[in-house]
Amino acid sequence: MMKLYISADIEGITGVTTWSETEKTNSDYAEFRIQMNKEVKAACDAAVNFGVKEILVKDGHDTATNLDHSLLPEEAILHRGWQEDPKCMMSSLDSSFDGVLFIGYHSRGGSVQNPISHTLMPYIESIKINGIFASEFLINAYTAALYNVPVLFLSGDKGLCEEVNSINPNILTLAVKEGIGGATINMHPNKAIRDIENLVYKALNSDFNLCKIELPKTFDVEICYKDFKKAYRNSFYNGAKLMNERTICFNTEDYYEVLRFLHFTAC
Repeated sequence: MMKLYISADIEGITGVTTWSETEKTNSDYAEFRIQMNKEVKAACDAAVNFGVKEILVKDGHDTATNLDHSLLPEEAILHRGWQEDPKCMMSSLDSSFDGVLFIGYHSRGGSVQNPISHTLMPYIESIKINGIFASEFLINAYTAALYNVPVLFLSGDKGLCEEVNSINPNILTLAVKEGIGGATINMHPNKAIRDIENLVYKALNSDFNLCKIELPKTFDVEICYKDFKKAYRNSFYNGAKLMNERTICFNTEDYYEVLRFLHFTAC
């Protein structure tokens, strides 16, 4: 019996352009929360139509209480809130899952591909892993790889889809938006829902082994903060070093230790 994991964010949902549209306390958040729910539901519906009986959905945005469970199919169980463990947006993922889907993901911190690009927390300028600027996708895809679970599909902005395709072209992607300066050009919400459902169903018919991402043998991690005081403070994490006024680094051969490092210094 197939078992799927869905990690959902909002900054890569079609239409979302400004920070205010992502925050619960603002009036313009409501319509995009609904669209987030619809895009997640589309992925779930495709899985149910394929015959999947167990789907775990991780709400991975802000308070992690954005999704309305009653709007999802009954096969979906919803992980709400923050468990406060190092896996973060991938909490409860383990080797029992057959595949991972990412919905509503966005470009990395420092990117110009989305006006609200970021990686993890807003006080972080950028994160690098082995010299490569890391998106939340890359961090979470490596978490999937840690448990030997393939990444089957991602929806989000065009820049991130291009990143995913460069890492593994067998992972199906859907660009529902493109960032240009402080603006976005967006796919119609109904089309995004329809295309997500169709592509997820297609992904479930693919060779999952081709969608696996290989973990590097070692990890050199750098976090650049916007505030030099954050860098100084977090440089006291065991094994971390201060590279310059705003950057700390950490090295390990164990990816879970990378997640633990990020948990205490970047989340």
